[in-house]
Amino acid sequence: MIRLLLLATALLSASLPAFSYDKARLMDAFFSVVMIRGYNVSGGLAYGSGVVVGENKVITNCHVFRATKEPWISRGEDVYPITSVKADVGHDLCLVNTASMPFKPAKIGSSNTLKLEQEVVGFGHSNGSPAPLTSNGVIKGLYDDNLGKVMRTTAKFAMGASGSGLFDMEGNLIGINTFKTAGKRGSIMFALPIEWLDSLDKQTNISTFPITGKALWEEDEDKKPYYMQAAIPESREDWPSLALVAEKWTIAEPKSVEAWYALGLALENMDKLALAEKAYRQATLLDDSHFDALVHLGFIAKTKGDSAEMHRIQIALANIDQALASEYSELLGCGKSC
Repeated sequence: MIRLLLLATALLSASLPAFSYDKARLMDAFFSVVMIRGYNVSGGLAYGSGVVVGENKVITNCHVFRATKEPWISRGEDVYPITSVKADVGHDLCLVNTASMPFKPAKIGSSNTLKLEQEVVGFGHSNGSPAPLTSNGVIKGLYDDNLGKVMRTTAKFAMGASGSGLFDMEGNLIGINTFKTAGKRGSIMFALPIEWLDSLDKQTNISTFPITGKALWEEDEDKKPYYMQAAIPESREDWPSLALVAEKWTIAEPKSVEAWYALGLALENMDKLALAEKAYRQATLLDDSHFDALVHLGFIAKTKGDSAEMHRIQIALANIDQALASEYSELLGCGKSC
């Protein structure tokens, strides 16, 4: 336990940038994350992550249990049997019950209070690491879904971190890292809202494994929410396909900031700058603090030689957060002259 404490301190110190955070509460969050293991049919180990959310209760992804008939919870060399589980397969969340587990539960936060560009941190057993690994990032998308917000983040996670925790910088559990896409633009990470724990806890206990069934992110493309439909073409830089999805999305959800931003991104990369500018402006009308839309408007203004517009955007960002204004200036390469 002392070795794990020293490792946790080192990981937190090395991984977290210099913005404000509560180190003590993040340490508690780190220690609320556990590993879930089980032997698969070939005799190898299947593994995932989970977060302690109550006395002898761990939340994880149901897809973690697809390859094993006898899973267990572990930390280091300590093992805790799984006695039963409550499963919401469609939402890909399972609440595991165990016994005699001494770990303190995570503090429960809320996805509904988050803002774009807000700093977050993930703790999970990526690649089967014995101790949870730290991954910091920011919120890049928020999507209303069943009384919570599905989160798109830049906090990376790898195989083995399915079911791991996403926390705010006060150490509150806000989501469960669940699925991602891969492509030329890199992976797009999604976390499910912790608000879904309430309905999950009302499910009936079962004790048979493996747990099978289709998760929301595995549905046929036309049955997925639009933000999921948009993720794959964006990550693959398939701009015409993204434009088609985004156009449908803006029609179905005209007040969705992310729908208009996705349309602008697709059109800009198809060299349809005038149409892209209109889409980005619609996004900023719905949310005048949308950093990515403002940055892209800045790039378009730069291509047009519109220094006044570039400066206006810099001032707007500075009024929101000086750090965002500085990042904008760096991205556009214009320094204080923006």
